[in-house]
Amino acid sequence: MQYDLIVIGAGPGGYVAAIRAAQLGLKTAVAERAEVGGTCLNRGCIPTKTLMHSANLYREIGEAGKMGVNVTGAEADFKAMHARKAQVVEQLRGGVAQLLKGNGIDVLEGEAAFASPESITVGGENYTAKNFIIATGSKPAVPPIPGSDFPNVVTSDEMLDTDSCDYKELVIIGGGVIGVEMAGVYNGIGRKVTIIEALERILANMDREISQNLSMILKKRGVAVNTGAMVTGITQEGGRLTCTFERKGKTESVSADGVLICVGRRAVTEGLNLEAAGVESERGRVKVGEGYKTNVPHIYAIGDVTGGIQLAHAAEAQGIACVEGICGLAPTVDANLVPSCVYTSPEIATVGITADEAKAQGRAVITGKYVMSGNGKSIIENEERGFIKLVFDAETEKLIGAQLMCGRATDMIGEMVTAVSAGLTKAQLAMALHPHPTFCEGITEAVHAADGHSIHTMPPRRR
Repeated sequence: MQYDLIVIGAGPGGYVAAIRAAQLGLKTAVAERAEVGGTCLNRGCIPTKTLMHSANLYREIGEAGKMGVNVTGAEADFKAMHARKAQVVEQLRGGVAQLLKGNGIDVLEGEAAFASPESITVGGENYTAKNFIIATGSKPAVPPIPGSDFPNVVTSDEMLDTDSCDYKELVIIGGGVIGVEMAGVYNGIGRKVTIIEALERILANMDREISQNLSMILKKRGVAVNTGAMVTGITQEGGRLTCTFERKGKTESVSADGVLICVGRRAVTEGLNLEAAGVESERGRVKVGEGYKTNVPHIYAIGDVTGGIQLAHAAEAQGIACVEGICGLAPTVDANLVPSCVYTSPEIATVGITADEAKAQGRAVITGKYVMSGNGKSIIENEERGFIKLVFDAETEKLIGAQLMCGRATDMIGEMVTAVSAGLTKAQLAMALHPHPTFCEGITEAVHAADGHSIHTMPPRRR
């Protein structure tokens, strides 16, 4: 069959691109070898956050006595948590399938491979199109650590796919977003967790203060956090696994009944037969230029497969912008301004640049910070060590970055994305009235703090 567009991969980037194409009148198909929804829906964002919600609820029940609510007999049922996770995933997956059907998009089930620059094969059938978008995503990377092939040494795919990973003691290799979120799940239901991170701090690509605060919170809750530590091997004896690592010139080890490896992800291009289409790749990633174009004029690539920012909402925005470009339209979304969210407790969300990054760029900034320990909603909900930090350009006073670590941070970051995108100034943000009592009141306080006028912050001591 001849299509205007075939999208290879029905993950967040792929199915969103297909729907936008259909809205713009293109005859569209999407090829998918597994489940619609991709990694995010089936083995990533949605399963993780579902489990985290259950774990946080269990942890909060354990602390309910502080709120005057006494609960006895509560227990975390790991199998039931996974059953609910499966139910949530199935419901959302069904919703995606209905959206594709409702928009008149053909779903080609099976593994797609290029037969030529103008055609692909799926399930033994040949399909041609005027344009193609490669949106095959990524999968967990497993470094060559001796012993990484032992049973119960798993990646996030296996851990989120089965309820058999009910480890009483868990070692997590990697202190990035996946690592700290899974630490929150297992620690939240009372398991012993150890994090081993090669860099000098967890969440190393975020604001230093966020890393420091989260590390302190995790340690307070009983998670062992080892940074600047390089894993040298995994051994197995009597059903137990031992991770050996080097730190500060010393050899250390920790034992557990499960090891999670989450040190990054790599693009999925195997089986695509890119050579037949003449599409260039680099270290397994599809190379793209402006407008998400590959070196072949009518073939595009978006999302994780390009090796860029590996976030579902980034892939969605790229998919929309890519399709609009194919149709000769200006993009209706800024795919370059991407918020990052971490669903720990408290939540973490950032957008734009940090003060340290601005300094490295030689850019003068004004910073406003409000510590959320004085925020009424934070005290009501027993939140820990939260803050909101806003970064303004010193010359224009426009907001260029925001770092939030507090309750509902992942919801509130949307306001900050809008502010950065619209180029709102400190004065314009100060005009917005936030309701009380809410977490978002902290935004107003952080804006005023940039001028030293935060109402709910103690003034500096006079000498």
